[in-house]
Amino acid sequence: MNQTAKRYHPAIIVVETVKLVKSSIWFFLFLFVLKASSTSNWVIWGRYLFLIITLWGLVSILLRWFFHRYEIDRDSIVLYEGVFVKEKRTFALDRVHNQTSSTTFVHQWFGLTSLTLETGTSGENASAEFPMITNEEKERIIIHLQQKQDSIEARDEGVVVQTELGKVHFRSTKKDIVKASFTSLSFLAIFPLLGAIYTNLADYLHIEKTAKNALDYLLIHWWVMIILFVLALGLSAVLGFFKTMWKYGNFVISDDDERIYIEKGVGRFVSFSIPKHRVQAIVVEQSILKRILGLAAIKLISAGGFEEEEKEETSSLYPFMPKQEAYRVLHTILPEYRIEEHMERFPLKVLWLKLLHPYYLTILAINGLWIFKPEWLWIASIVFVISVLLRILDYWFTSYLREGNTIQVRKGGLTNETFVTHRERIQQITVKHTWLQRRFGVATLQFTNKAKPTHDTELYGVSKEDAGTFYTWYKKKSAS
Repeated sequence: MNQTAKRYHPAIIVVETVKLVKSSIWFFLFLFVLKASSTSNWVIWGRYLFLIITLWGLVSILLRWFFHRYEIDRDSIVLYEGVFVKEKRTFALDRVHNQTSSTTFVHQWFGLTSLTLETGTSGENASAEFPMITNEEKERIIIHLQQKQDSIEARDEGVVVQTELGKVHFRSTKKDIVKASFTSLSFLAIFPLLGAIYTNLADYLHIEKTAKNALDYLLIHWWVMIILFVLALGLSAVLGFFKTMWKYGNFVISDDDERIYIEKGVGRFVSFSIPKHRVQAIVVEQSILKRILGLAAIKLISAGGFEEEEKEETSSLYPFMPKQEAYRVLHTILPEYRIEEHMERFPLKVLWLKLLHPYYLTILAINGLWIFKPEWLWIASIVFVISVLLRILDYWFTSYLREGNTIQVRKGGLTNETFVTHRERIQQITVKHTWLQRRFGVATLQFTNKAKPTHDTELYGVSKEDAGTFYTWYKKKSAS
């Protein structure tokens, strides 16, 4: 796919100009509207400075579009960046691990999309971004990338790569969206929003007295309060549904012989793919509410990593899927990652060890309340009780299993997390033990997997004998 260097679509000028207007609109309103009649020197000079900066922003947008280009040849991607200080960044195609495509409303207006190719490195050369390209150009880049990677794998393995057509394993429905909006508690978002609106209006409109009268009325006519609460809850449920639909609607999980594909979004369409051999581990997450409803979120820990929150969410198999359905999808697309429910628990002495650890949050609460609110010192006892309960829950749910080359760790109290990986995927095992742990004859194991950033999982309370067995088990990796 040899080609000369290309510029991004001119629509990027419109997008960057809109961003510039959004970031400067408040300065404009302050200097030219609120201070329209002001003759102060700092206001006058502020207006000139604002106009100069805005003009330079517009010019720099045009210059960046003109000078920023990209080029894709047989083995690499080259990005040309910079206006006065030129920079050339080169990415080898065989170093690309993951690819993410995002299509916002603005992209849809112009029939465009964006593409990000992730490598296994960190820093400024961690990813190659194409912010405004046509869908046809995106497909050409992806096809060229896959052909290059397939040819490398075929050369290394000495076989001809044949890829089956993608198979869809999960497609979200409206029922799933309703369940997701309830589980995520997004329907409660309206209440802090109403509180923030009230706080801001109270400062400017002096509505405290009116609000007090209204509250007195509602306390007398309690049935009106119930109706208003139900209406607010219904409105928030509708808003929560549309918010969840916007983010997780049209969620599709599919795969072929080589890659896993995830697509989602209604207003903003995001697609993501990851090579199966790049998956380093899987993590199953369940909050208390999800455990009650029998739901689970399965996340893929990839060698390419996910720098942004959005990509972290995209790496998750639908985060509100019924647990058994999630297991079925996982076992279908990654049969080597099987999750066992029955694992080995720790002895009771580990619980006593956890309970003996210092209660820093309780100490902080006592000191803070003693200084600022001595009459509320009783709250520290509640903090202490909660801390004890969380430690008991953490002990109760912590367990592990080592079977063949697979290690499975489950831990957590309020949020339960199950981690599964293979010995050949572990980059490092660390054995740690404090003075108190040595007295109880236990240690902490830490597993490090390749990701961006690296993914660490700790197993607290392993006996010294088991820690030595884990260490010997891991050393066999280099011998095998």
